[in-house]
Amino acid sequence: MTSESSKIVRNASVVAGATLLSRVLGFVRDLIVAFALGAGLPADAFFVAFRIPNLLRRLFGEGSLTMAFVPVFSRVRREQGEEAAFEMARSTLTWLLIILGCLTLLAIVFAKPLVLVIAPGFDRNPELMSLTVDLVRVCFPYVIFICGVALCMGILNSMGHFLAPALAPCALNIALIGSALIGYFTGNSVALFMAWGVLIGGVLQWLLQQPYLKRIGLSWRGKRSLADPGVKSMGKLMLPTVLGAAVYQINVALGTLLASFLPVGSVSYLYYADRLVQFPLGVFGIAVGTAALPSLAALCVDGKEHEFAETLKQTVGLTLFISLPAMAGLVSLAKPLIGLLFERGAFDAVAVASTAQALMAYGVGLPFIAMSRPLVSAFYAQEDTKTPVKIAVLCLLVNVGAGYLLMQYMAHVGLALAVSLSSMLNCLLLAAVMARRTGHLPLPGLSVLKSAFLSGLVGIGAWYSSRYNILWFALIPVWIAVYAAGSLLLRSDDASMLISALRRRKG
Repeated sequence: MTSESSKIVRNASVVAGATLLSRVLGFVRDLIVAFALGAGLPADAFFVAFRIPNLLRRLFGEGSLTMAFVPVFSRVRREQGEEAAFEMARSTLTWLLIILGCLTLLAIVFAKPLVLVIAPGFDRNPELMSLTVDLVRVCFPYVIFICGVALCMGILNSMGHFLAPALAPCALNIALIGSALIGYFTGNSVALFMAWGVLIGGVLQWLLQQPYLKRIGLSWRGKRSLADPGVKSMGKLMLPTVLGAAVYQINVALGTLLASFLPVGSVSYLYYADRLVQFPLGVFGIAVGTAALPSLAALCVDGKEHEFAETLKQTVGLTLFISLPAMAGLVSLAKPLIGLLFERGAFDAVAVASTAQALMAYGVGLPFIAMSRPLVSAFYAQEDTKTPVKIAVLCLLVNVGAGYLLMQYMAHVGLALAVSLSSMLNCLLLAAVMARRTGHLPLPGLSVLKSAFLSGLVGIGAWYSSRYNILWFALIPVWIAVYAAGSLLLRSDDASMLISALRRRKG
């Protein structure tokens, strides 16, 4: 196990823990928002108004900006020292304030045309349109703060700190929970209070980062330049990452479009199934990718090609060690899991069965989606943001084509299966290109076989237990223990690496 691999495991555990807390708070937030806001006109207005800055966050925020910033910041820091790197950070913030400030002013002035682009049907309801426009003007400045948080995340991650950036979404959830409850119990407009809650959440996320930035020696007061060469390099890298994020959003939109031609309920089946698949991906997949980027970027800067390849291989192995049993569990327990979570009210047995089928089809692709995160991070660490986007565009075409073909025979399940197939292709192409560059296939063969074998056993056991009412749920900790014990008995490198790294962190 390389020293960087150990560091990635420790940092990924921090990100995963904070992300899990954020997801739990997000679930609580959804429950409270449903209670306070309901599903009427104010709810529609708020969700559309919040979707606009949230879309820009996904395109320009923590994904694109952080991915482009970390490798350049790491290179400048290694080659020119910390002060030059901090100057680049201050210069980046200046550009963000200029660009996003102008964008925010335009959004406030032209809020109504902006709403018409996102939700043209609102124009038929003057009250709904008026409220949505007001909410957009309140919450759009959130973009400035959340992109600033993405910049802070890049700085702190590069310096080896992961906790504060990973906890940032918790601040937004707390702000939204508080604003919804205050609006409801004071008899005011819950939607308007929540719009202010979005803005307050952005401010809180920004403030949360500042003590940690000060601790590493960064002050926002200091030398900066609009012509900073590091910022220029970052800008060139960032454009493809924005396109990559746009490809993902297009993929989601096209999937929904195809599902709209299927029987009523198909869009909902896919939505609920995808939410369950995104949970392990959000907690573990993104955590490993986030932790891997700074370490891989540092190895690239130092020219340690062999250690880079070895660290990437071990990181991919760790991802599979976690995602393979997660896939086995989701596929084997799809129907009882969906029933436990959603079968009440209008969500009947037919909806449970249909959603479970979609979950099984999505679940097959989970390991490949998870593996793609560290592989993409490896390309970004090499300051290559174009190759992942080119591959993503190709896989988008495959997803749409396969989805259209399979939906003729398998309805909504075909669309879910197409996502898994295109994810598999995406992962294999990324791995093949990286193997050609490094001379090493980024996949620990024997370790993966052990994880796959144990996951298969656990999956079979879980599938049999699903026949017996609540017994399947009670046995979940048992299957986790069986997988862990089996990994240790088979002397899995991934299990040893995980335990060793966590012991060091505890020590």
